[in-house]
Amino acid sequence: MAETMEMKVIARIRSDFSSKFGIPRQSGLVESLRAEVVFAPEYRSPDAVRGLALYSHIWLVWGFSQAVREGWSATVRPPRLGGNERVGVFATRSPFRPNPIGLSCVRLLGVDLEAEEGPVLRVGGADLLDGSPIFDVKPYLPYVDAHPEASGGFALQRQQGSLRVDAPADLLRRIPEDRRQALLDVLAQDPRPGYQHDAARVYGMEFGGFDVRFTVEDGVLRIREIVPLP
Repeated sequence: MAETMEMKVIARIRSDFSSKFGIPRQSGLVESLRAEVVFAPEYRSPDAVRGLALYSHIWLVWGFSQAVREGWSATVRPPRLGGNERVGVFATRSPFRPNPIGLSCVRLLGVDLEAEEGPVLRVGGADLLDGSPIFDVKPYLPYVDAHPEASGGFALQRQQGSLRVDAPADLLRRIPEDRRQALLDVLAQDPRPGYQHDAARVYGMEFGGFDVRFTVEDGVLRIREIVPLP
């Protein structure tokens, strides 16, 4: 049997995240996020998505385009665990894996057959970097894909609490109105690595064409500046 196989990029995501910092740690954490799945010309066939609109959620099989390394390590240090504790790579969703493949469950908001690059899939809650390659789209089947009794391991035990976001109105108005709530929801998730707690540090997150700069102290994230990206 072959030890390698070729995978074709069938689509790319169009999202508000132009850099990795700030992307939600899992899909579905920020339902207010909006993104689009834009198929490559070869796969822009309405027949390929016939029946997909009947599903509320879909799976995206995609590639970590900025997390490719030579070789691999059996253990990784997840930021959620403070960056010092090592666990097995297959016990995490770290992007640094033998094959840099991601799996995300997103809400299917619509199938736009009339879009110029259509069919385009409108999705909510995606945790993908803008331009990430997508290798497959599959429907989410609740009767086999949902397991409410499942154990969440250390990932569930070490969840970070949400932050209160202080967003001055004059700054928030710089963000398009239809993206403001998504930005606030992303910030409330605490984008910082688990080992960074410097109250004086100013963090910068790229979102929707803007650099959003903020500080965090005593459970409050304060937006300090929002400036357009060059």
